[in-house]
Amino acid sequence: MTASPAAVTLHRRAGALRDAVASSRVRVWLVVVGAAVVVGAAGYVVLEGWSPADAIYMTVITMTTVGFREVNALDAGGRLWTMIVSVAGVAVIFGSIGIVTETILAEAASGRREARHMAEAVDALRDHYIVCGYGRVGATTARELVHSGQRLVVIDVNAESLATARHDGHLAVEGDATDDETLRTAGIERARGLITTIDSDANNVYVTLSARALNPRVFIVARANTEGSEAKLAQAGADRVVSPYTRAGRQIAELAIRPRVADFIDAALSHGELAFSIEELEVAGGGPLDGRTVGELRDEGIFTLALVKGPRSYEANPPGDRRVVRGESLVVSGSADTLRALRERA
Repeated sequence: MTASPAAVTLHRRAGALRDAVASSRVRVWLVVVGAAVVVGAAGYVVLEGWSPADAIYMTVITMTTVGFREVNALDAGGRLWTMIVSVAGVAVIFGSIGIVTETILAEAASGRREARHMAEAVDALRDHYIVCGYGRVGATTARELVHSGQRLVVIDVNAESLATARHDGHLAVEGDATDDETLRTAGIERARGLITTIDSDANNVYVTLSARALNPRVFIVARANTEGSEAKLAQAGADRVVSPYTRAGRQIAELAIRPRVADFIDAALSHGELAFSIEELEVAGGGPLDGRTVGELRDEGIFTLALVKGPRSYEANPPGDRRVVRGESLVVSGSADTLRALRERA
């Protein structure tokens, strides 16, 4: 699940509050130590008539219990003051140890609580997406999923990438995505889809094999980094294979040949850029689309560009009396608000 903006803000404020409390404790400790030295030195100046330098020196060696000899001979009042300074020094030392210990334990407990809350949030997910690898491609993928209102979990082995993912508001699981236990921790058995964007084709193949074995129904999109790896990823069980370099080259060519068409489609698929959108809707049994005709949908401002009856099997521009049935998918266009409302109902 992707944390809401309010939850992310609250998390950051809690972290800032913990840092502020720790800094405040350090400042208080420094003030107490400084005040003890000043008061102790003032006592020697008043009671013994020592110089400030001798008084400070005597105060420091007394508070730290180093056991050096007295700077000057002490009378009864000076000895009594020395005992008071010694007791105060011991209190400061043990107090310092207590503050440091408390801070360390609080940080450890905070980390454990955060990890437990993260695990509980992942366990509560259903029909979410798992993004394996949070580099540039993975981060962009996660951002687009969030814009589409999808929930997701990030898997990565790199601590810096995990920190970035959590900072971006995503649930994150630390571990190797090729490991079955890591995938289970991310909820692979309950996931709707898995996207592996690791920059190693071998790792992407292993992730695909493991995910397909753990959840035969999960929809897998895999990144292909080198030429010829597409077939291996498809054989491993990926439903779709994407080569960023091939896709980029195709996009560049489309922009050169049909720039306005390419710009329009890109804007229609990008959230928030147009009031018009293109969406894919699955026809569920008993849902708002089941049994409707293409013409009826068109009257509601939903234009059916194609019916998808199977993998890469399209019925483009279906007639108005064509009735859609359970198990089919529709590629439709219309206003973003209309499609969003229909998707939520479906």
